[in-house]
Amino acid sequence: MNTTTSLAPLLECFFTQRLMKQRQASPHTICSYRDTFRQFLIFTQQRLHQQPSNLDFQQIDAPLIVAFLDELENVRGLTARSRNLRLTAIHSFFQYVAFELPTHAAQIQRVLAIPSKRFDRTLVGFLSRWKSMRCLLRRIVVLGLGGGIMRLY
Repeated sequence: MNTTTSLAPLLECFFTQRLMKQRQASPHTICSYRDTFRQFLIFTQQRLHQQPSNLDFQQIDAPLIVAFLDELENVRGLTARSRNLRLTAIHSFFQYVAFELPTHAAQIQRVLAIPSKRFDRTLVGFLSRWKSMRCLLRRIVVLGLGGGIMRLY
């Protein structure tokens, strides 16, 4: 039984097997997840002083991921929505790894427990009945005298 915990083959299988074959994820999703892990691996290389190809899965823990998400917001200026998108990609990877490495269940559980950040949603304003009728009336095309077209604005 192969008990390797190298991060590289896990990431490769996540993209090729899980996202592309099993989930049939859209190319946009795959690109978004790829960008997330590219940023994360650069951050991890700077933080741990280790090449991404040499990383072990045990090194990717919840505090490291929280530090990465904090850097995205505080240093790079990402919004909470963008931060949550990155977290979704990481959660998806760890859900996949939970089946591949059940011996790391506690570590995986701690990462999956990282919550999404709350953010204010912009409210969609609705027109009153009078305002909507006024907009419609302004756009009605009416035949004018002499066969010409007159627009009401």
